[in-house]
Amino acid sequence: MSTTDELLTVASVARQLGIAPATLRTWDRRYGLGPSSHVTGAHRRYSQLDIAKLMEMRRLISTGVAPCDAAEKAKLYKGKKSIEKINHQFESREELAKAIYRAANNFDKAFVKSELRKDLAKYGVDSTWSQVIAPLLFLVGKNWEENRAGIEVEHLLSEIIQGVLQDSVIEIKDPLNPRPVLLAAVGEELHCLALHALAAALAERRIATHFLGARTPLLAISGMVSRSAPPAVFLWAQLEENAAPEFFRDLPAIRPAPRIVLGGPGWDRIERTGVVFAQDIFEACLEIERAVGL
Repeated sequence: MSTTDELLTVASVARQLGIAPATLRTWDRRYGLGPSSHVTGAHRRYSQLDIAKLMEMRRLISTGVAPCDAAEKAKLYKGKKSIEKINHQFESREELAKAIYRAANNFDKAFVKSELRKDLAKYGVDSTWSQVIAPLLFLVGKNWEENRAGIEVEHLLSEIIQGVLQDSVIEIKDPLNPRPVLLAAVGEELHCLALHALAAALAERRIATHFLGARTPLLAISGMVSRSAPPAVFLWAQLEENAAPEFFRDLPAIRPAPRIVLGGPGWDRIERTGVVFAQDIFEACLEIERAVGL
């Protein structure tokens, strides 16, 4: 090891790699993938070669290699990777989505959270949702349709994704819109991850929102429209049975009238007089930007 080689603690390596400290200790104990210069009684310190081997171990596992086989290959790794290159270990974001899906099936929450946060920080909400999260949810849904399996993975991922998206919502100190936009999932709609993504994407654009969340009744939406006079109202419906036209037809008449934006596969695309339909989060943001005068 070079005298200039940076040595990192277990906590630092775990944080950088998105791996639980307990996992690092298990890999050390079980597979011999630990600090190469660890002295008994001293704190564990990882060299960059040690970290490179750990990165290779995690990369191999994410591609489906069994941990014991991945460890044997990783121990033979002689390259050197800087911490700054950790975010670029996947050849494509499609591969990243698949790796996150495999990690979710193994209940590796630390990996899922870490990779989603890295992608959000690098690409922003719009891109992470369309290029990583949506393909990830498609894999979950496909497994359910074909095998009637994985409902526990869906619930785990939903909680993680919602938390990561909520954490990514920055505090808007000087919003572009003095009257917040209203976001709601209508009727008995429980599926509202896309609504959380939209709130985060709008926050990136310095657009403030009132987030009403899942299962919002017409009475609550009407009350918010009357009291807050939002420039735009976004209504989400994943399921057709929740997408009743009265949610946009029976809203209180105010001046200026808000732009009504519908999102989700539940809505009837034909029956939408006086409203606009957004195909995805990017289109929803564009419509809302127009409503607030951007």
